[in-house]
Amino acid sequence: MMRNKQNVSGWLWVPTLYFAEGLPYFIVNTISVIILKDLGMDNAHLALVTSLIGLPWLLKPLWSPFVDIFKSKRWWILTMQILMAVSVALLALTLPESSPFTLTLIFFTITGFASASHDIAADGFYMIALDPGRQSAFIGIRNTFYRIAMVFGQGVLVVLAGWIEKRTVGSAIMQQLADNPDLPAEQILSPDQLMAYHSGVSHSWTITIVITSLILALVSLWHLFMLPKSNDDRVAGKKDLRAVFGEFWEAFRSFFAKPGIWLLIAFLLLYRLPEAFSVKLLYPFFSDVPGEGGLGLDKEAFGLVYGTAGVIALLAGGILGGWHISRRGLRRCLFPMALSLALPCAVYLFLAIAQPTSIWTVGGCVVFDQFGYGYGFTAYTMYMMFFADGPLKTSHYAICTGFMALSMLLPGAVAGYLQQWLGYVGFFVLVMVCCLATVAVTFVVRRRIPETYGCARK
Repeated sequence: MMRNKQNVSGWLWVPTLYFAEGLPYFIVNTISVIILKDLGMDNAHLALVTSLIGLPWLLKPLWSPFVDIFKSKRWWILTMQILMAVSVALLALTLPESSPFTLTLIFFTITGFASASHDIAADGFYMIALDPGRQSAFIGIRNTFYRIAMVFGQGVLVVLAGWIEKRTVGSAIMQQLADNPDLPAEQILSPDQLMAYHSGVSHSWTITIVITSLILALVSLWHLFMLPKSNDDRVAGKKDLRAVFGEFWEAFRSFFAKPGIWLLIAFLLLYRLPEAFSVKLLYPFFSDVPGEGGLGLDKEAFGLVYGTAGVIALLAGGILGGWHISRRGLRRCLFPMALSLALPCAVYLFLAIAQPTSIWTVGGCVVFDQFGYGYGFTAYTMYMMFFADGPLKTSHYAICTGFMALSMLLPGAVAGYLQQWLGYVGFFVLVMVCCLATVAVTFVVRRRIPETYGCARK
């Protein structure tokens, strides 16, 4: 029996809704990098295509009015969850053992558009299905389960795929690779062994992604019965077409008419420039053999170090950043947070030069970088909130997130070509040079922020 707004508890659907919002995002934006690298795509094309399949999150403000116009948000949520489960299943079942990757990229893209549409509907439904008091009560729960999806997507799934790979490839082949850590598989294995190795890698990801699609299918089935029905949601689905597009145009017009708009755009594009260049190349750097400039870590180690310990450090840094801004205000915190976000990228330059074999050394560097990034990223989101404040702040904040996506897409698209040209050491030197852009734009922006903005009221 379907449940209405009045008799359903938020505990029955808020956690699963935001887990379902987070998991596909990390499949498209993180798991895609790992899968395509494992299947043999070179770094130049890898960074380019995995940046481009993130386009849905850049473009989603453009089709968000259609979510308001057609059907209810509940309908959009259920439909997009089913579509994501199906497209992820097809992605798993069509994974090749090597190039071409056409079908793989098509299903990643479909999943991306479904996920971005789901984001729009889920956030709108949250505000419709819960009264303001319950919205405040569940804000921490929704964020927590989104972050659980982050750990599950970047950590658990990667470790699982690595564990399956070792058992499907075979101990003899894995031992040969372990005995020659400085050489790629192509230079170690015979043609038959290499074929078996690629088949095992593909098979491990097929099993892992099938499991993921089953989880998404179960979540969509759960929501079919547990998502409340709301009269407000049905009314929202019948908005006048002309009125919606009028609001849509006004949101963009008023956004670009705001004082300081070009400074905002510069800040959104440059503040995270070091990360934007490096993020798509981190798994290749960790997985490439030392002879090619990498660290030679397997997927299990990467999933534990970056996808689990790194994510936990990222979240801890974000919590500390929020507390610090609430105590001292955004203006006072912005400069140290910019340095915290940018300068720890130096750990990857250190790792590229030293190429340590200790997992503890590598893990310590990752945790240090991710904690600093989490702390520094808080200022980025707070500045978007500061700029978006006022009439139409929800729409203006959504447009800001579009520029946030663009800030990652543009550098990421060329990062792989730069890395292949410069090597890993030269590439991470370039990343450190990009820190100057972060510092410069922060120096200009902070003067426009009121002294007490962000301070908790006493």
